Amino acid sequence: MRRILLLVAVVALVVFAVSRCTGGRAPRDVEVVIPQGSSLTAAATALEKAGAVDSADAFLTNAKIFGSGDPIKPGEYKIKRGMDASAILALLQSGKVLQRFVVIPEGLPSILVYERLYATPLLTGEIAMPPEGSVLPDNYAYVRGESRKGVLARMQKAMQTALANAWAARKPSTAVTTPEAAIILASIIEKETARASERRLVAAVYSNRLKRGMPLQADPTTIYPVTKGKALGRRILRSELDSDNPYNTYRHNGLPPGPIANPGKAAIQAALDPAPSNALYFVAQGDGSSAFADTLEQHNANVQKWYAHRRAKGEM
Repeated sequence: MRRILLLVAVVALVVFAVSRCTGGRAPRDVEVVIPQGSSLTAAATALEKAGAVDSADAFLTNAKIFGSGDPIKPGEYKIKRGMDASAILALLQSGKVLQRFVVIPEGLPSILVYERLYATPLLTGEIAMPPEGSVLPDNYAYVRGESRKGVLARMQKAMQTALANAWAARKPSTAVTTPEAAIILASIIEKETARASERRLVAAVYSNRLKRGMPLQADPTTIYPVTKGKALGRRILRSELDSDNPYNTYRHNGLPPGPIANPGKAAIQAALDPAPSNALYFVAQGDGSSAFADTLEQHNANVQKWYAHRRAKGEM
């Protein structure tokens, strides 16, 4: 009996000593990188250097006494404030690495996707400018040291998959005849409205115009050669509306030669399933929404209302 009590006391002293040596718990949130091929000893050293534990030796002792024999996995980990040595070891064995995200919003042009990837300092390597319309807007997880090329490839693969799925579910009412044309039309829809409730109506206007051989008369396509998809920051100029380039849909019928942004899934689906509408025109109403019209007479009345709104605000 005395031997059992002595053994219990010794174990308690060991636990107390390990707890004292490791500082008990992580004093703050710490990010630690465990390189590929690291041993538990190397990981313990990295933890001590980062301030996640007070002593690498004490962490190793704790791991040997209380931890499982599972191997640790490489990657970047977030050690949260208050985690003890056992919890830290379990995290390294789980492989639940810290994930960061590159956010690509709907309608972002490729030049800004390119700039955003280069503005992410934890990514590595070089990339070329991605073709317009080749990237699916979404939130993309990455880990420290991952290549820009790899992240971009995942973005483009996601677009290929989304387009294939949407194309397979296309409706007979769509005006486009190829997946490539669907992306072009979807990019215009994306730039023309940010309202989910209006996407299919905008798609209907442009689909109706395409079917009738009417020019699309879309401002976003006309300014694309000027800004490459970035915000214009001013009103469109008459000289730009009169410019003779293939993106000027006031002068040239049909779709422009390529997308003007990277459209999201909803815009692609709208291009392939426009609303059942006879509308041929739409104009802003001043509150973020648009007024749609079937005839030029109705449209002109809506335009006059828009002008009145702008005059009331001192914009004209």
